[in-house]
Amino acid sequence: MSTVLDVCCGSRMFWFDKSDARALFLDKRKEVCVIDTVQGRGSVVVDPDILCDFRALPFDDDSFPLVVFDPPHTFNGPNGWNGKKYGSLKAGWKEEISHGFAECFRVLAPLGTLVFKWNEHRVPVSTVLSLTTEKPLFGQRCGATAKSHWIVFMKAAT
Repeated sequence: MSTVLDVCCGSRMFWFDKSDARALFLDKRKEVCVIDTVQGRGSVVVDPDILCDFRALPFDDDSFPLVVFDPPHTFNGPNGWNGKKYGSLKAGWKEEISHGFAECFRVLAPLGTLVFKWNEHRVPVSTVLSLTTEKPLFGQRCGATAKSHWIVFMKAAT
């Protein structure tokens, strides 16, 4: 069984091995998108192992020692390049992200680790962290504008 659950994998952009057998990749979409950009023609392949919504994960409680949660973080339209790569936030996004956090912590094993990624392109990380009652351990800003955040949580022991 996989030990890492990536609940909204998209095109697996940050994975060193996009086929890593230790991971189970989920997303609510499965598609190949080809789009013309200023830099030329590009493609995005979203091919999860399981099609599902991160708000309703098909796993028992306490199933995974490591969960990765990298939800959409921008309001760009679904047909733009960023929308194709990352997905888009829509009306009701705060409830979606809040339910996503709850589901990630539900399937996370006691003392397990949740790695959360967020880009502050449109929404401050403080706003997103207010959508969960869980307390992060630490985090790191990165990227050319330091707007991407990697934040680590640990689930409490039972």
